[in-house]
Amino acid sequence: MSRILFISGSIGLGHAGRDLAIARALRARSPGVEITWLAGEPARSVLRDAGEAMHPRGDRYASDSDPADAAATLGGLNLFRYLMRARGQWAANARLVGELVRDERFDAVVADEAYEVVVALVRHQIAMPMPLVMIYDFLGLDATTASPFERLGVEFWNRVWAQDRKIFTGGKDVALFVGEPEDVPDRPLGLGLPSRRAHAVAHYRFVGYVLPFDLEEVADRARVRAELGYGAGPLVLASVGGTAAGGDLLQACGRAFPLLTPRYPALRMKLVCGPRIPRASIAVPMGVEVVGYVPALYRHLAACDMAVVQGGGTTTLELTALRRPFVYVPLEGQCEQELVAGRVARHGAGIRLSRRDLTPERLAELIVASVGKEATWPAIRADGANVAAGAIAEAIARRAATAA
Repeated sequence: MSRILFISGSIGLGHAGRDLAIARALRARSPGVEITWLAGEPARSVLRDAGEAMHPRGDRYASDSDPADAAATLGGLNLFRYLMRARGQWAANARLVGELVRDERFDAVVADEAYEVVVALVRHQIAMPMPLVMIYDFLGLDATTASPFERLGVEFWNRVWAQDRKIFTGGKDVALFVGEPEDVPDRPLGLGLPSRRAHAVAHYRFVGYVLPFDLEEVADRARVRAELGYGAGPLVLASVGGTAAGGDLLQACGRAFPLLTPRYPALRMKLVCGPRIPRASIAVPMGVEVVGYVPALYRHLAACDMAVVQGGGTTTLELTALRRPFVYVPLEGQCEQELVAGRVARHGAGIRLSRRDLTPERLAELIVASVGKEATWPAIRADGANVAAGAIAEAIARRAATAA
């Protein structure tokens, strides 16, 4: 029986859903596999609620969402500022992982955006005796201000990132990229460094897209709407993910509601705060529904007539796969969401709205233009969970063959 330590890292909740999908695919492939988890909040609670076993020492694994929330401003999140706040936490998390792989037998460590593990390995701060399967969904940081300090910091970080090739060229460890080569910008990581796309193609394996659900499960929209209790009127859903950033987006959606009801008297608008934004902090007009964390949010996305979301990679991917109209409003300074915006544009899905143009009036215009509109973009492949599970199984098998 194989034993896997699965680290569900990164900010927010999007990675937790895809990690559960990969875990399901692993169990389907190898029913006896044992998976033990490390994750910070809010992902830890989501995994526990899904019946997953957290490592007994897992409460020491600190949340990436805490420094992200501390670094966030209204409508913005500067990733470099976040990294500066998270340095001590990353070091402690890496030490914990080093302890666990030293003290216990695992056949593989799967790390979804647990960048602290790669940094510690590059700097020889921990040892990884078993295969590491690292999961990325973007490559490289970009400076988002004119600050020379930030530009130097981004250059330093990208130089460290480029050294991950030392980990993933020996045959033991594997880097997986959730997406396609075209999702990686074809520009240098930094001065004298390779192209990001060339680096990814040379050192990572592209698995395609990972969805936390089967599209067939929600193919019948009328049935899903009925099961969720939605009526025949238009449904507009707004969601901001698993961090504390995004209250401004929810407020703007709520204020757009009175502008829409003359045209859509039966309109239903639901604002999803997620686990980090207090519902009471969102002041909305009568008739707007405000909820906290919603399990299986994808079912509500499938049921909606249009969605308004931030630029998170998971939610925009789910809406693209579900072929629902949507408006996305990336966080300012969040360079990862800029890369996500490029992917969304490449597929021809969604409408991008800048934070500067985020007004109730503009949102109302876009909602009117989107409700009832059929998707025109091609369907995307979303079998990445099975491909990732296969790559993990191959890494374990190679280790077993070497040890035999």
